[in-house]
Amino acid sequence: MEMGDIMVLNKLNVKFGNFNEAQTIVGQNDSYLKIIERLFNVDISTRGEEIFVTSESETTLLRIEGVFSALKEIVSKNISINDRDVTYLVNMSLNDDIKSALTLYSKRVPIVRTYKGKTMYAKSLQQINYMKSIDKNDLVFVTGPAGTGKTYVAVLHGLNKLKNNEITKIILTRPAVEAGESLGFLPGDLKEKIDPYLQPLYDALNDVLGNENVEMMLEKGIIEIAPLAYMRGRTLENALIILDEAQNTTERQMKMFLTRLGHNSKMIVTGDTTQVDLPPKMNSGLVIAAKLLKDVQGIGQIEFSKYDVIRHPLVQEILRKYEEYEYDRN
Repeated sequence: MEMGDIMVLNKLNVKFGNFNEAQTIVGQNDSYLKIIERLFNVDISTRGEEIFVTSESETTLLRIEGVFSALKEIVSKNISINDRDVTYLVNMSLNDDIKSALTLYSKRVPIVRTYKGKTMYAKSLQQINYMKSIDKNDLVFVTGPAGTGKTYVAVLHGLNKLKNNEITKIILTRPAVEAGESLGFLPGDLKEKIDPYLQPLYDALNDVLGNENVEMMLEKGIIEIAPLAYMRGRTLENALIILDEAQNTTERQMKMFLTRLGHNSKMIVTGDTTQVDLPPKMNSGLVIAAKLLKDVQGIGQIEFSKYDVIRHPLVQEILRKYEEYEYDRN
């Protein structure tokens, strides 16, 4: 609030149905309420079944009403919510798209079933668009900030295709040199040097398959995890190939990778173009390729925004602060 703004206590046109509903929506120790307060930069209080917001902005009040109404509707369907759901609904409200967000919960879209029997669902509308693009196109470029599920969804969707015998292999790769660090200066053999860079890919696989199944599939070559340099000279057929952290490829590396695409294969190229760790004045292969191939039939492009972030609610605030800083600097 600017100096001189008048703060007004407003009662929202939303009421909790009962105590249990109120507890579910505000979260344990008001944890969800605090997320809504922080992201909207307001004070919220509850009195029995009523909700009060201290704010002078009518637009903010309407958006907050929309979030609580959406939460009530979701809870009424016996769908459990967590801090990521609350964050996403607030983000969509800030983007004036809360009604679209509700469709995510009215008809949940499964991605894959884990080895424990748990169904993993799409957590944002853009994730659903992402999976549709993979099904429609043989090559998909996916950009956006951390925490939007770019790599995670790609791995999960690939595992589902593997289970359905649509492909025979998943290949996961990423540049082996990041943030100015050279592998040659790290201790250990090649696998020990590479594994830390590929750990996010292992994490997604382990969540769905479990450690033992992942090890077995790696041994059989059904899943292959390798540095980008190992793709040179190969033609990759009947596979889903995921290039992660692609913003850190050079133009030459990207051209080499894209020309590995073989019959009955799909490629997914993910990256965050705001976090390029290449040397100064060196162009990102992802940025160049996405521009060059923008209008080519059979190639999809999906762009996630800060509103699609599904990590810890503070990630949203961190991204916003960095955007402000970079805007002022430029």
